[in-house]
Amino acid sequence: MEALPLRAGGGMEEIIDRYQNTVYGLALARTGSRADADDVFQEVFLAYYQSGKSFRDEEHRKAWLLRTTINQARRVTSSSWRQRTVPLLEREDALVQFREPEENRVWEALQDLTEDYRLPIYLFYFQELSTQEIAKALAIRPGAVRMRLTRGREQLREKLKGAYFDE
Repeated sequence: MEALPLRAGGGMEEIIDRYQNTVYGLALARTGSRADADDVFQEVFLAYYQSGKSFRDEEHRKAWLLRTTINQARRVTSSSWRQRTVPLLEREDALVQFREPEENRVWEALQDLTEDYRLPIYLFYFQELSTQEIAKALAIRPGAVRMRLTRGREQLREKLKGAYFDE
């Protein structure tokens, strides 16, 4: 099988169009902040452009983008500057808002989960990745992904009790 060069299947603009929702959504799920997600988004595609990396196929390219997004988001959220500062209250326009109030409640409940549960649930339900793909992106075993999905669902169910589930 022939390796796909950086620009195989289209130029940089086409790659950004194809993966922008995936990268931005994962960055937002990981950081919880639009401003931080914007920074991560830019860093990921800059790293992609500068890497000159060849990919075996589109699945390999997507896995690289997911892993790079997770790593960039981790750098943003664990920076020493961020740990020494207290964030200002989020501006109303910086908050994530969906059309339906139910979607807002689900997103808020998802953001309340720890990263160990939030990321697998986000990748599984929002990005429709398989447990194998999630395991590869998060560098954990598929069995660990399945366990985190199960536990994360339980925690979501508790957080949403009364809103969607009978108590």
